Amino acid sequence: MATDSNQPTVPQVTMTLSAIAATAATPRPSGETLAEHSTRIILGINQQLADASLATGGSWVLSWLGVSPGNANMAYLAKNTDGSNSFAVVIRGTVGSETDLMEDLDVGTVVPFNLVGMPSPVPVAKGAMKAFTEVVTMSTAGVTLAQALTTALGRAQPNPTVYVTGHSLGGCIATMVAPYLQTLTWPNVKPNFELHTFAAPTAGGADFAAYVDSLDWQANERHYNTNDMVPQAWNNLEATKQWYPSPGPAANTDVKAVIGTLIGLPGPNVYVQPGKDDPLNDGYQPFDPNLVKASVQDFMGQVAFQHANSTYLGLLGAPDVPSGPVVTVVTPIGTAGAPVEIVGSGFSQGVMIDFGTAPASRQHVLRDDVMVAWAPEGVGVVDVRATSNLGTSPAVPRGQFAYGGPAAVVVTGISPDSGRAIDKVQVQVNGINFAADAQVYFGDNLAELLDYAPEQLLVQAPSPTLGLNKSATINVTVLSNGYSSPASPADEFTYLEWHQD
Repeated sequence: MATDSNQPTVPQVTMTLSAIAATAATPRPSGETLAEHSTRIILGINQQLADASLATGGSWVLSWLGVSPGNANMAYLAKNTDGSNSFAVVIRGTVGSETDLMEDLDVGTVVPFNLVGMPSPVPVAKGAMKAFTEVVTMSTAGVTLAQALTTALGRAQPNPTVYVTGHSLGGCIATMVAPYLQTLTWPNVKPNFELHTFAAPTAGGADFAAYVDSLDWQANERHYNTNDMVPQAWNNLEATKQWYPSPGPAANTDVKAVIGTLIGLPGPNVYVQPGKDDPLNDGYQPFDPNLVKASVQDFMGQVAFQHANSTYLGLLGAPDVPSGPVVTVVTPIGTAGAPVEIVGSGFSQGVMIDFGTAPASRQHVLRDDVMVAWAPEGVGVVDVRATSNLGTSPAVPRGQFAYGGPAAVVVTGISPDSGRAIDKVQVQVNGINFAADAQVYFGDNLAELLDYAPEQLLVQAPSPTLGLNKSATINVTVLSNGYSSPASPADEFTYLEWHQD
């Protein structure tokens, strides 16, 4: 890779490759075979590797890709065509499947990690070992990762560089895959290996870290956001109980209880991070200003922001990778066969629409941000989601479609969002689909309704429920037409001058 000062740095490139690995990570809601899903992943990764505006410069090409049967793990091999004689083994991080989560959390049991030439086995987490085994044994058309890399290096010039990289769980597994690759015999070439992990939890203990660090690396670096909880696992989670500094969200009692549970998962096993530390920031920057209240959902939302691929790319000064489609608002009520207007973004990229687990009967894109889809047969309330080669839109409260109605109730904001209980604060609750029977609750206390409109309610905040471990920040919930509005940071109200019993 070029080292000119105008060229992207190795961390910028490897983090971009790692972010690209998340392309189309989840299967389409209406279902795909593994082959169909793999094809969509390949198309999306090729699209992003060809993007010259990214730190990867459009010069990397996909050589091999493998997906495990349950989609818990994915890895790909890419070659740089810029003349730098470099290759990259990229391992995907967590995508939220149950298998993925089990691999992340199965740290209470350790098993031996034993490679050819190791002086003796070293213990690693059982979950990490399972993921490592899947990555190195999965094959595409009968070809494994090691076989694909052997073929690629067999055509390379002398002294090629092989980057092994990943974000989150992908980085954790990279610390096992990279040593494995070093133990293999490479015909006619001696690769120079570099290990670059981002936001990675640790896979093993002190013996594992010492073994990884003892190998012959051209570089062995652990890159992390100092405000990201995930790379603190599993050796420094206690420190996160003191997060986040002003403006927050400070960990309240409930958050500390959650963290305490996570701290207990390793049991007697002591974990240690391998690699040279590379903290990407100093101080509490950046942060999401919409997630600063002392509540579990704001704290975990801030954790998700700090851990995101886009945050890491921003900290490295690299361009963000293109995002998948987004659905923001849909026509809330209809019947099978009815046209439904969908507002969002990313609709011009061959997008496909699903109503719950059923595909739209037909669809028509008007603009990149507006399209029409015809509702398939269905009942109840379903999420309308859009899928392209870059991914699937998340389910959102205003993206729900109700067959036959009534439409789902959503709170979109409150004003003010704080006040003293003794002041009998009047609060305006904004949202959609409020019926005349609307009731507003502040936590578990019913508020007095002062004025009603279908998209705006005026209430008087009730006195809070006092007691030990009761949070000063609660959710404002509207019950109407049989619906309860989903909780979100937009509906949080904080009682000021809070005193616990």
